Amino acid sequence: MEIKEWQVLRAIIATGIMSFSGVLIETSMNVTFPTLMNEFKTTANGVQWVTTAYLLAIAVIVPLSAYFIRNFSARRLFVISNIFFFGGVLTDSFAPNLLILLFGRVLQGIGTGIALPLMFHIILTKSPFEKRGAMMGIGTMTTSIAPAIGPTYGGVVLTVLGWRAIFWFLIPLVISSLILGLKSIPNEVTNKNDKFNFLAFISLSIGLASLLIAVEKMSGLWLGMSLLALGVFYFVNRKNVLLNISIFRNSAFSRLLLSVLVYQAMFLGLSFILPNYLQLGLHQSSTTAGLFMFPGAVIGSFLGPISGRLLDELGAVKPISFGLIVSTLAVIGMTLSFEHASIWQLLIWHMMMMVGSGMAVNNLMTATLTQLDQKVTADGNSILNTLQQFSGAAATAIVASLFASTQHIKPNGVMIGSRYGLIMLLILFIISLVTFISVVKRIKL
Repeated sequence: MEIKEWQVLRAIIATGIMSFSGVLIETSMNVTFPTLMNEFKTTANGVQWVTTAYLLAIAVIVPLSAYFIRNFSARRLFVISNIFFFGGVLTDSFAPNLLILLFGRVLQGIGTGIALPLMFHIILTKSPFEKRGAMMGIGTMTTSIAPAIGPTYGGVVLTVLGWRAIFWFLIPLVISSLILGLKSIPNEVTNKNDKFNFLAFISLSIGLASLLIAVEKMSGLWLGMSLLALGVFYFVNRKNVLLNISIFRNSAFSRLLLSVLVYQAMFLGLSFILPNYLQLGLHQSSTTAGLFMFPGAVIGSFLGPISGRLLDELGAVKPISFGLIVSTLAVIGMTLSFEHASIWQLLIWHMMMMVGSGMAVNNLMTATLTQLDQKVTADGNSILNTLQQFSGAAATAIVASLFASTQHIKPNGVMIGSRYGLIMLLILFIISLVTFISVVKRIKL
């Protein structure tokens, strides 16, 4: 099944299906949390590890993507990612307890952690520069629409067939991705054989994991352990570079990256807050909670490729500015009206957020990585995806803690905790908007 030439669009779609499947399963499980809490006799803090463990696995694997891309062919990496993800799906479809469920989620996280940066690497290195925005729009459409579709998919399947079926329906999707990828990604020869910096990998993994636990538990001890491990990573990484962190000296890259991370926090934060609030606060069914996210998903799907074309024709500043402003106004509106908002008012605010994200997200990623020289693009891609997944995991952990901390307050504890989560997202968006304005004149695109 080996071929001589790249079929770029098909390769992007194949890796995009894998990335879509990963993000879809990431957010579709949030709707099942009340069910899982009851079935496995655990708390909101315990069940949120179904998402957090998955995101943490991605955050640990993604930093290796630059090393993988330098030393292994795209075809081999694609096949490996499919094997891990498929194994995780099978494990979770029959998981008898929470521990086995978490193990399967880690396998899925490893598969997604390989596939996600591989997709962006193909876009940045194989597609023509004048079509990069449109191609990035197609690629990021898969990762931006999945968080919105996830609760809809999860809610409907949970109601009709039970939570295990959420994993069953991914099996044909993964198989189709594998077939398409084998037909479109050639088996290129890689001559590099860099020495793997195992100590840097271990220290970075411990640092990220400890930081996430510190965020969830608000623990100074875990924070200290994280800083120590990240300090070790900094020094051992200088001798044998696993991840080129010197790219943070590029001010435009660093500032644009902040906005990318804020959007990821919004996607994952809202995918936890809204479905759970609708079920526990407004007493809606899991189907309703899932379908609530669907209109925004359609909007994100429609605007992703369009905004990419606008970037190719108008540059990055106009569509990103429009998207950031619209998203910020939507978060302000939802936060201020949340206490007395009906489900229809919340729906309008969420759709408005997705209009902003559809215009901004993929263009932000394109602009962020375009600020870097070609020789460090793989490192930039690796860092962007690492921090993106970590910010999603951290946002999930924080909003879950806020949600759990107020449930004892009667009668509006669920609403109060949800609103605290929205206030956190609002602060992030204001910082993001101000930071973007400060770098507008230096954007190269």
